[in-house]
Amino acid sequence: MIYPDSTPHVLIVDDEPDIIELLELTLARMGMHVTSALNIANAKALLQSHAYQLCLTDMRLQDGSGLDLLQYITQHCSALPVAVITAFGTTENAVAALKAGAFDYLAKPVSLKQLRALVKSALSLPPMRNQDIGIKAPNNQRILLGESQPMHQLRATIEKLSRSQAAVYISGESGSGKELAARMIHERSARHNQPFIPVNCGAIPENLMESEFFGYKKGAFTGADKDHDGFFLAANGGTLFLDEVADLPLAMQVKLLRVIQEKQVRKLGEAQEKSIDVRIISATHKKLGECVESGLFRQDLYYRLNVIELDMPPLRNMREDIPLIAGSILERICRDTARPLCRLDKEARAVLSNYGFPGNVRELENILERTLALCSDTVIGKKELQLRIREDSKSTAADTIGTDRNLPLQDYLDRLEKDSIMNALEQTRYNRTAAAKILGITVRSMRYRMERLGLQLDRM
Repeated sequence: MIYPDSTPHVLIVDDEPDIIELLELTLARMGMHVTSALNIANAKALLQSHAYQLCLTDMRLQDGSGLDLLQYITQHCSALPVAVITAFGTTENAVAALKAGAFDYLAKPVSLKQLRALVKSALSLPPMRNQDIGIKAPNNQRILLGESQPMHQLRATIEKLSRSQAAVYISGESGSGKELAARMIHERSARHNQPFIPVNCGAIPENLMESEFFGYKKGAFTGADKDHDGFFLAANGGTLFLDEVADLPLAMQVKLLRVIQEKQVRKLGEAQEKSIDVRIISATHKKLGECVESGLFRQDLYYRLNVIELDMPPLRNMREDIPLIAGSILERICRDTARPLCRLDKEARAVLSNYGFPGNVRELENILERTLALCSDTVIGKKELQLRIREDSKSTAADTIGTDRNLPLQDYLDRLEKDSIMNALEQTRYNRTAAAKILGITVRSMRYRMERLGLQLDRM
């Protein structure tokens, strides 16, 4: 049979004739050109002489593991998506493959429906791009700019994660850009043409969570005057981003775990469940592992969400990138407000570069928005920034590590917390609501922390 040049070529690596025959027949009916190899050695020889668009490999082979072949492909054919076939119930192997860079996995006995969906998804992956070409958000807004080592590493990791279907947990401080990273993973993935649904788990009242996540039928309860799909059905085929996932109550965590495991959701008031295909990306500024240890977060759900972790670096670890990021933010704000382009002078850039930013990029945006609202000139100087830095502590609490090593642990932690709160208060002219927003905590928590540390505004 002669295939046109545009026909996708798929490599199957398996030592079971029945599995090979099943995969060959299914993929041939989908219009694929299929080549088979019985072991890793044969597969490597084929990869060296032919170009493939997808590789399906069993985990157990005569001369090694599917992970060995995956490692070889990652090193020599990095753009080739690999899906592994695992024995029923061996989720550990599947997770290991995803962490090693596999696109997805299939469990035996192979479901033809899942196989077809996997193949279509893998073949729709966008071509890999150089990590040093910036990543763009909607409307061509450039984000994740910078030439620092943490930023280069972050861009490379996002590119790798976008070529997988694995669940991703994004950790990092408040304001460090976790949602932006999640959106970039989605937009570079095979799901880029499907919905990206962001959900702030901490902003939904507990009594509305089930109906908001799973949807409801008209008449399911008082006030349900029409059908509502819910977040999972709205994200079907795409990505569901669960921000501040640590704020989910335990009862909701149980229901969420079942939906993720079964890949089915049932609306309130509906008898039948609906199958869903949703990639989960989650994030929180809290230490999710510590939440598990304290009993506030289910361990089984944690392992489902945290297949691969992406850690967002704080802005203070990328000081050389601050002028570039600030310039990009200024350009966007000026464009959105239809005002002449503004720029920072040398002194202003130096002040920003030396500031600790406990609120990270979100705080930088707030500073520049406030500055532009009060500044009529096109050149912004140190004075216009109105960024008050304490004379006795030119850096943030995070930058003082090592200066108070002889203090008892609790005193040392209190000193760090006190310095962070003072920096936020001074930046916001002692507005507790604004300072709490910068620090990523509630006003109530801010008030409690100030009382515990002996910080009272009427004495300042």
